[in-house]
Amino acid sequence: MAAFSRRHFLGLGAGALATFRVGAALAADEAAGVEVHGISAFGDLKYPADFKNFDYANLAAPKGGMFSTIPSSRGYNQSFQTFNSLNSFILKGEGAQGMDLTFVSLMARAGDEPDAMYGLAAKSVRISPDKLTYRFALRPEAKFHDGSKITAHDVAWSINTLKAKGHPLIQVQMRDVKGAEALDDAVVAVSFAEKRARDVPLYVAGLPIFSMAYYATRPFEESTLDTPLGSGPYKVGRYEVNRFIEFERVKDWWGAELPVCRGHYNHDVIRYEFYRDRDVAFEGFAARTYLYREEFTARIWATRYDFPALKDGRVKQELVPDQTPSGGQGWFINTRREKFSDARVREALINAFDFEWTNKTIMYGAYARTRSPFQNSDLVAEGLPSPEELKLLEPFRGQVPEEVFGEPYVPPVSDGSGQDRNLLRKAQQLLQAAGLPIKGGKRLLPNGEVFKVEFMIDTPTFQPHHGSFIKNLGTLGIEASLRIVDAVQLRARIESFDFDIVVERLTMSPTPGDSLRAYFTSEAAATKGSYNYAGVANPAIDALVEKAMAAETRNELTFACRALDRVFRAGRYWIPQWYNTSHRLAYWDIFSHPANLPRYTGVSERTLWWHDAAKAAKLEQAK
Repeated sequence: MAAFSRRHFLGLGAGALATFRVGAALAADEAAGVEVHGISAFGDLKYPADFKNFDYANLAAPKGGMFSTIPSSRGYNQSFQTFNSLNSFILKGEGAQGMDLTFVSLMARAGDEPDAMYGLAAKSVRISPDKLTYRFALRPEAKFHDGSKITAHDVAWSINTLKAKGHPLIQVQMRDVKGAEALDDAVVAVSFAEKRARDVPLYVAGLPIFSMAYYATRPFEESTLDTPLGSGPYKVGRYEVNRFIEFERVKDWWGAELPVCRGHYNHDVIRYEFYRDRDVAFEGFAARTYLYREEFTARIWATRYDFPALKDGRVKQELVPDQTPSGGQGWFINTRREKFSDARVREALINAFDFEWTNKTIMYGAYARTRSPFQNSDLVAEGLPSPEELKLLEPFRGQVPEEVFGEPYVPPVSDGSGQDRNLLRKAQQLLQAAGLPIKGGKRLLPNGEVFKVEFMIDTPTFQPHHGSFIKNLGTLGIEASLRIVDAVQLRARIESFDFDIVVERLTMSPTPGDSLRAYFTSEAAATKGSYNYAGVANPAIDALVEKAMAAETRNELTFACRALDRVFRAGRYWIPQWYNTSHRLAYWDIFSHPANLPRYTGVSERTLWWHDAAKAAKLEQAK
């Protein structure tokens, strides 16, 4: 833990007081139905109505140059390895990375606050006293790339269309949106259901705005390579399907000097390169095929960053602390399949994975073990339940495992040998107790069939992590195998829940709300394309998700998520993997970034970094 000086504590106190004053004023304005300049989950805002820019942005950052990378995150129908569509907001197709840069939303998020948003296409919002109607007033200067104005009709059409035809994950998160209506050209009213999830207005305020006129002659729900009419800081430029796509900065963009945009969007071109394999992609980076790489493989970080350009300083490595919730990465077990329906079977699988050996031997000791889907946040359950947690959990006593009322489940710590006999013996006992006997060296299911487990991935990078695991499962008599499929096939299999076990990651907000439905609820378990990979369908979890979404204070949210965490971990729905407390960055030395990157939006390499002409000239001279 970092040391804190008295001055630091005084600073925290002053900051907290300032935030409280703004937040209190905002709450009062909302109660009276007065227009406000920003919104947040619990009404607190750091920045006043007349703020000029976010504190972390460099207003002197020059514009220019190209930023190129490979995908490091994805959303909705996007893939890490390929694309074949420029529609990234539906289920069909493989959406191109970066399409979000071509659209604006009503409001933009502040990176140094957990969930606050301030006006982008909307200059203000008037919230009804019951908080069930939000009236967004649009900026008169907001326009699409063809020069036509963004009107309230475009906004209403976009919200209603995404609710009806958007990706299933969008539809799930908009369940509490009743609809949107243009009151005139400049004001759109969005209505929400009673007892709406706390973050639904924030989610709606961050949705892309589409041109209603553009889609008057085109079906929104179709996968297509037609470039949609956008309104954001970038336009789609050159691309080759499955290979690369470029986005060109709009030089006269209408939003460039808004407080939420100043110091942002500095690259003239943002380019994504696509590779079938991240190991091969590394060779591309070393050869300067692209310029920026976030490294997710400890083995590569430890052993392969020794090429000439790095040794002579043309390539830089940097560790940036990751203060955001890491979420939960792991092997998710498809409990929709009968063979995985017993929690004892799932716990046996957990015991067969030797994290300590894998971390030491394959990952150079670079990771910590994940225990919770809320990892690296205050929402992780620790120790015995607090009185507040017990109050939420008691109604389910007898319906959930008794361990929920004690210490939360944590994955076992092995002896690091790769085959911990004690853990494998316990796994044997669990399988026997679940009615899976051994006959002829094979583990049999209750129906007499051989117990087979198929792991499925789309890149060889994860191959080494499965080897020892599969060997241990073989020791238990389980016939385990690893299948590597192409990215499109894997995405289709996952979206239709046609798998045994897959590697995925749940990404959590610092203030989770309606997104919890997509991860944990019975509804999501039956919704094609949802993030409920394990098929969690537990009434207690459903109820706790509702409690978390209805929380009126951050403390209430924290206790509800900790209670949810206890029940989820007791269900043994996944085999937790690992997380890193830092971003491992490597880049050709032609970029600079703000000294203090925002806490809640990570590295922000696309939006806050800039091309440094002096560094670029020096790099060219060093060739």
